[in-house]
Order: sequence, then structure tokens, then C-alpha cells
Amino acid sequence: MEQNYGKNPTTVRATDHYKSEYVKSFVDKWDELINWEARAESEGDFFIRELKKRGKKRVLDVATGTGFHSVRLVQEGFDVTSADGSMEMLGKAFDNSRRRGHILRTVHADWRWLNRDVHNKFDAVICLGNSFTHLFSERDRRKALAEFYAALRHDGILILDQRNYDAILDNGFSSKHTYYYCGDNVSAEPEHVDDGLARFCYTFPDKSQYHLNMFPLRASYVTRLMKEVGFQQVSTYGDFQETYRQDDPDFFIHIAEKEYPKEEPEEEKQS
Repeated sequence: MEQNYGKNPTTVRATDHYKSEYVKSFVDKWDELINWEARAESEGDFFIRELKKRGKKRVLDVATGTGFHSVRLVQEGFDVTSADGSMEMLGKAFDNSRRRGHILRTVHADWRWLNRDVHNKFDAVICLGNSFTHLFSERDRRKALAEFYAALRHDGILILDQRNYDAILDNGFSSKHTYYYCGDNVSAEPEHVDDGLARFCYTFPDKSQYHLNMFPLRASYVTRLMKEVGFQQVSTYGDFQETYRQDDPDFFIHIAEKEYPKEEPEEEKQS
């Protein structure tokens, strides 16, 4: 089965199209793009550290893909449930985890109706790998964030990452290719960008090419939506650093907290 975007690929701007983008041949090559070992080394223990620092144990990975983060978290002792909208990706994730000596708890779920299929409450929801940009309408984005919010315990957190589309929209594309896509001789570059579409082309060593149509989300827009659906605090990191120049990072990571900020004691306020 091949990807099908019709005669004019840049007009394909619908959330549901992602289901037909991840064809089996593309999913089979996805780990070449990521390179698990190189990616684990490049991002270090950022997500593990942030979850442990906040005392989070039960994690819902809503965009598990081929299972990279789910497996890393299971290996670190977290209680993980792995969800994805693509059955092809879930199958690959299950196989990847089994080869590494683990059995993933997987759920096929669309984010917009997440709590219809996932019934537990979690300490943390993670949505990684630039996955949130598959949602093309604001209605879908708000619905998905509300579903993530509802899946969390009262003091839960959401960790969501995205490409630095601000830099791509404002200055054109450049990438250090350091953190996320670490495969040898694999390229992931946009071939069309406007305010409503970032169409990326993925080229592999055997010269095969695949595409993904994504929405170019600005970082400030994402954090605003998070707060509007109820998250109380949002911290943004650039390539796993808390301080960054706006145009430097390849990726942004947002950590949104559901719990109200703790009140300072009166004596500290007055000092």
C-alpha cells in the first residue's frame, strides 16, 4: 500500500488523513529515521528525570509510534499505557518492546475520543515526536487537549513536544539534526511550508521517499491553548534546555501542570 495524497498534496489538510499516511512500508522504516540508540544518547534522561522529579509513576503515552519512549519508561520502572491512532505503529511498538524483553499495554485510540477507550487516570500524559501537529483544526486541538486533561489525576502533568515551526515560518528551515531524527543518511525536510501546512519529505538510504502533512504550530499558540483548557502552569524547553534563544532549538518541549500553583507562606511574601 502506498501513500495517497491525490493530485495536489498541499491541499490535503485534514486531521483524519494521518491514518493513511503511516502505511506499513513507512512504519517499517520509521526506526531507521529515529535510530533508538542515537536518540537515547542525544536526549539523555530528560523525560525520565522530569517525571521522577515530580513523583509521577503511571504514564499514558498517547503517541507511542514505534514505542521508543514507552519502552524507555518501562525500563525505568514506570507503569506505562501506550496509545496510538495507527494500528501499524502499535503493532511495531509491541514487536519492538517484546524484542527488548517487555510487553507493552497498548490501546488503539483517537485523541479526540481518548477517554472512550482509555479508562484509567494517569500521573502524566506524554505526547512526543511532533505528533500534535497531525491535528489540523483548532477544534480538534482543543478537544485532544481536553481529553488529555481529563485523563490526568488532579495533580497530573502533560508533556508535549513540537518542531520549532516559529523558526521555519519566520526564517526558513535549518536543522542541527541532533536530537530527534538521528538515523544515518536519512533526511527529514520540508518541501512546502505556509501558515496552514508543513509538508515534510522523508528520504531513506534506499532512495525511497515518504511524506507527512502537518500543521505548523507556533509555540505560544500551543501554550495558550493548554492554559485555556485548564492547565495552570506551562514551562517550555528548547532542545531539553530551559533557557534558549527563540530561533535556536529544533524542538520545543512543553510541560503543562494541572495542579494550581502552591501558595507561598505569608512571611515569604512579605520578606
